[in-house]
Amino acid sequence: MFWRDLPRLVVILWRAVPLVVSFTRDRRRWIRAGAGASRTPAFHARRARQLVHDIAALGPAFVKLAQIFATRADLVPEPYLAALGSLTDRVPAVPWPQIHRALTAAWGAAPESVVDGLDPIPLAAGSLGQVHRARYQGREVVVKVLRPHVEAIVVRDVRLARAIVHAVYARFPHHHVRGFLVVLDEFERHVREEMDFEREAMQCLRMRERFADEPRLRIPQVETALTRRDVLVLEYLAGTRIDALDDQIARGVVSPRTLVETLIETYARMMLRDGVFHADPHPGNLLVDAQGRIVLLDFGMVIDVEIPTRKALFDTIIAAIRRDPEGTADGFFALGMVAPGTSRDAMRDLVRVLLDIAYQETAMEERTRAIADRVMRELFNWPIVLPGELVYFARTAALIEGVGARYDRNFNSIRVASPVVMKMRRELLAVLLGDEGTREPIITFAATLGALAGGATALVGRAWQRLQRAAVSG
Repeated sequence: MFWRDLPRLVVILWRAVPLVVSFTRDRRRWIRAGAGASRTPAFHARRARQLVHDIAALGPAFVKLAQIFATRADLVPEPYLAALGSLTDRVPAVPWPQIHRALTAAWGAAPESVVDGLDPIPLAAGSLGQVHRARYQGREVVVKVLRPHVEAIVVRDVRLARAIVHAVYARFPHHHVRGFLVVLDEFERHVREEMDFEREAMQCLRMRERFADEPRLRIPQVETALTRRDVLVLEYLAGTRIDALDDQIARGVVSPRTLVETLIETYARMMLRDGVFHADPHPGNLLVDAQGRIVLLDFGMVIDVEIPTRKALFDTIIAAIRRDPEGTADGFFALGMVAPGTSRDAMRDLVRVLLDIAYQETAMEERTRAIADRVMRELFNWPIVLPGELVYFARTAALIEGVGARYDRNFNSIRVASPVVMKMRRELLAVLLGDEGTREPIITFAATLGALAGGATALVGRAWQRLQRAAVSG
């Protein structure tokens, strides 16, 4: 196995080692000695572009991993975070002849005899699949095709990435290196499922059933007759990316507050009520149609959240609502969010700061500045890790915070989320605690999005970005 993987390992290291050395020299000019090398904003921007170029050249597994890290502001600073985010839209397309052959093999017939108007120019090219428009029985559809040979490529590259990170962790056993291992673990668990389009079709149908009563949300129909393990055919739903709505907002078609309220309620239902979670919420998978409804796409990564995890999360929410640092810290431990060896006193102090800032009635930028000024000098030593499902939950938190802040500089998730979840409190408590639990009020789900996993990643992460920008410009 080692000798078979050796040529690929050499290619990965050929691209990775110069970047690793460059980043190391930010702190030690001569790697083991000397002050950090002087870096200008132009240098960081240039290196970020090089990083994206190298990741794209390494192929789909590394592109997909980079997309996950693009939401981890606690692990990746700016401008690298934004550069990684661009990989969502910059994956090279598979040439049409290869797609045509894949469709012919999957359907057992020429694609032109199965669907009409199949466009050879892709509507979107993702790291694992490529999407083309067509018509089927008079209906507008999209045809998603798995990239040829991608499964073997992903399995091999994840194995090599894990070996590399383990080697780094053996020499530098820092909890943020462990954070990279957590992301790899979760990626490996779910990427195989994401490459099974029959499973994605089932998850899409499952979500349509659960949200059939929600008029503010659209989920595409599945053309089951044409769906195979490596081909998925869905209803075509038009819309604008959720991060590109300035024109609709200016014309009054979309209300930013309503949009964020719908997002919060949708993901609260998924995570706490249903335990079925859409775990790939980047802006390319969330559109807004002409009527202002959210269009939810891409169900390749849907995660079941077990009752014990939801209950632990709920208990932590209640403690955070009461502004109880001791109980909230206990919740962090119960959720596995604390690095090994961390004392409860240290965790309680951290939680106290997070709760303090999360409940401030100030604009996000002011809350971010407060974190930066008070605690972010020690961020790299903070003992926050995000295990299991919370890796993806934090992605959602970061997305919601980002959407809110993009369209409203005074956005405050607590203020927006409170009335949303007050409306949902009985059904959430009935599911998680039983009927007796409905006597205990929920004030806000934003305690989860802000002060808990989302706060540690979204709010704290933004402060880290701010400090990084200050350090770069300085």
